[in-house]
Amino acid sequence: MIAIVDYDAGNICSVANALERLGAEYVLSSDPETILAADKVILPGVGNAAEAMKSLRDKGLDKLVKSLRKPVLGICVGMQLMCRHSEEDDAQCLGIFDTDVLRFRAAPDAKVPHMGWNSISNLDGKIFKGVPEGSFVYFVHSYYPALCTDTIATCRHGDTMFSAALKYENFIGTQFHPEKSGDTGETILRNFLGK
Repeated sequence: MIAIVDYDAGNICSVANALERLGAEYVLSSDPETILAADKVILPGVGNAAEAMKSLRDKGLDKLVKSLRKPVLGICVGMQLMCRHSEEDDAQCLGIFDTDVLRFRAAPDAKVPHMGWNSISNLDGKIFKGVPEGSFVYFVHSYYPALCTDTIATCRHGDTMFSAALKYENFIGTQFHPEKSGDTGETILRNFLGK
């Protein structure tokens, strides 16, 4: 059973639809016992990192997520919340990944937000099994996690190379949306699910 963390900040419908397409059983919940009982956990997220972090804290889920020892996948803002700090409204985050989240600087060849399909490189880890180097995935974000020792995939937007995916112990994060990334995203989700 997969638990999708419900903290009023998620792209929940698209994640749930993707899991249904893959035949995965899931539950949408903010109940700690339900999340702890799940085999794997997905922390989705869209919108403002500071507001999402506040919602996570208000529901008492911040310490719970950080304490999990089962596979956890953070998507977009969900991944950003696993970093140390976000420039978006000066948000103190969970500190799982050893990096900060920065705002893109607009440039003629790099509009903000970074939105649409872009290729990912330097792929490392089981989550990318069967995913060719340079595969295209779907991004929608104005903030990005800086490169660090936890980086397992990179992407370039204008002059900025950033972490497209991160991994630390049982925690994985993707800045892109695997649930909106076609066959490549489906492969990544299958790898996370162990299917």
